[in-house]
Amino acid sequence: MSYSGSAALQEAVYQRLVGDAALGGLVGGAVYDVVPAGTLPVTYVSLGPEEVRDASDKSGHGAEHRFTVSVVTAAAGFQAAKAAAAAISDALVDADLSLDRGRLVSLGFLRARARRARKNDVRRIDLTFSARVELD
Repeated sequence: MSYSGSAALQEAVYQRLVGDAALGGLVGGAVYDVVPAGTLPVTYVSLGPEEVRDASDKSGHGAEHRFTVSVVTAAAGFQAAKAAAAAISDALVDADLSLDRGRLVSLGFLRARARRARKNDVRRIDLTFSARVELD
């Protein structure tokens, strides 16, 4: 097992989301690896936690990355958040991402959780994806 493909996967996911026209139409450039301090846009996307498990087999080393991409919005209702979540899913599921280290074998959707945050009536959708990365 190796964690060495994690940074390359994160960068590729980030670039895919930043460059996606449909998502950009919904959140502009508000896709963050680190949510900035200060006033935030009404709706934004944030890369979140990741879990990595060994996925090595007789063909070589590999890892399964389960990572979260979150949509956060102060807009009334869940409609804006769900539209952005759908655009994220469309951009990532079965995407052919090029990694700086390793090779992406598969990228799929696992689950989503939509909820109201306790303060400020903020809505949040956490999307979890699974990526299989082969390493040299």
